[in-house]
Amino acid sequence: MNQTLAKTTPTQSDIACARQVLDHAREGLKALGDGLGEAFVSALDICARISGRVIVTGVGKSGHVGRKIAATLASTGTPAFFVHAGEASHGDMGMIGKADAVLAISNSGEAGELRDVVAYTRRFGIPLIAITSRAQSALATGADVVLLLPPVGEACAVVEAPTTSTTLTLALGDALAVALLERRGFTADEYKVFHPGGHLGRKLFKVEELMHTGDELPLVKSSTPMAEVVPYMTSKTFGVAGVIDAAGKLIGIVTDGDLRRHINSLLTLTAGDVMTRAPKATTRNVLAAEALRRMNEWKVSCVFVVEGEKPVGILRLHDILRAGAV
Repeated sequence: MNQTLAKTTPTQSDIACARQVLDHAREGLKALGDGLGEAFVSALDICARISGRVIVTGVGKSGHVGRKIAATLASTGTPAFFVHAGEASHGDMGMIGKADAVLAISNSGEAGELRDVVAYTRRFGIPLIAITSRAQSALATGADVVLLLPPVGEACAVVEAPTTSTTLTLALGDALAVALLERRGFTADEYKVFHPGGHLGRKLFKVEELMHTGDELPLVKSSTPMAEVVPYMTSKTFGVAGVIDAAGKLIGIVTDGDLRRHINSLLTLTAGDVMTRAPKATTRNVLAAEALRRMNEWKVSCVFVVEGEKPVGILRLHDILRAGAV
């Protein structure tokens, strides 16, 4: 019995400790959300109206969180970068321009490295937003807008290691970034520009970026003999041929299934005799992921892209998968 307790108690204690930390963070996030008000809106106003960049600064754990906030802002349409407060006092202050705004982070608000940054913003009239937990701190009293963290304390009271405070700061930075994104009407297309190589960027591929066009399009007229259509389909490698009318509109599609259904008399027929009418199609501005969903729903491996009923491209399921747009 004692051996069983010796094995299970440490594990249970570990889980209980972890849950306590997460519960503490949850309570802090709720308090942070409940406390949002005019100061948050004022901070948004500053970030939205400047013609320069949001310069995020801090030291220690606040600096690490600040780097992430700056990256999130920049990737969601608000030009931003991080300047270490200690380095700012040794030349990097020149990275802060008069058209910028500064977002300074310090839980205590008394980080000595921030004093020169605060003085610099006051000297040149640069808007200063502070994130801190102390309303009467040097940072808070010197700022134009103070985003005050709620007094919830850290998860580890024994050593007061930055835990809950950094979680709240990070969440507040995300809230600023997303609220600014919404204000600006930042689009998925713009987001993709900033994430061309990442998974999120690939998910935002549109059909027009992956489709085959021009001479690659396998198109025939309804009067074309199947004796010509079959080798033509083989040469185009899509396994289908789109059938167009005299006006160039897509009226049908010839697939491998159509060939098999007419195998006995195939070479005596025309594309119009064999084709499946009113084929499924998509448009160039549809997201590739949505096109893939439709193709799976229609149970097809490729689909024509139309514009005004005229085919302008063709997209294969494998084109979407190869691009990673899922």
